[in-house]
Amino acid sequence: MRPDTGPGGGTDQPGPTDPTDPTKGNPDEGTDPRKPDGDDRAHPGNESGSGSDSESGGGPDNQSGGEPDGEPHGEPDEDSEENDMSMPTLLRPPVPTAAEMLLTRSREDLLQAALARSASERFVTAHLAALRAAAAVLATRARPSPRGGPRSVWEVLPRIAPEMGEWAAFFAATASRRAAVEAGRETVTPRVADDLLRDADTFHHIVEAHLGLPYQQVLPDAFPPCE
Repeated sequence: MRPDTGPGGGTDQPGPTDPTDPTKGNPDEGTDPRKPDGDDRAHPGNESGSGSDSESGGGPDNQSGGEPDGEPHGEPDEDSEENDMSMPTLLRPPVPTAAEMLLTRSREDLLQAALARSASERFVTAHLAALRAAAAVLATRARPSPRGGPRSVWEVLPRIAPEMGEWAAFFAATASRRAAVEAGRETVTPRVADDLLRDADTFHHIVEAHLGLPYQQVLPDAFPPCE
């Protein structure tokens, strides 16, 4: 937890004293004004950075005559316990089996596209790899809708993962061309196919990180040219 104040925050001025008896400290604290100043310096909360320095007079400035404020010494420990108890809630939920399977299929498609000797096959297979990676995201967060018919993965993806909106728009724009190439109505150049393969590989790793999975290199540093 980040401390609310910097070192020595709120300790430059002494606490209020009884105007009728200048030899005593704060009467509300009920502590001996002759108590050594070093007692608060060993307070565990000052070392843990739990954000209680402004209340307990912690920090380096407390070494020069700061008075104990009478706050319970166990309070910083309670903050530390709360921090420890809250840590398990930050853990990611396990990745569903369906999402892992789709990401595995995406990895296999990327390898197949890299080995393809035809530009058309490389283009189609690379786009399919990106499609399966996107479907892996939907498998973890999407919920079936009771109304409406089936929708495109690229249409649903930005609704549940807005940070992938640009990728969804890019692959949605090339979906119709993939269908045309797959049907033999259109051809692509090797450079276009290679570019789409690299884009699909980048998107695959973005999904991989999004799901909290470790990075696994898929494409080799160089793959054979296609025609």
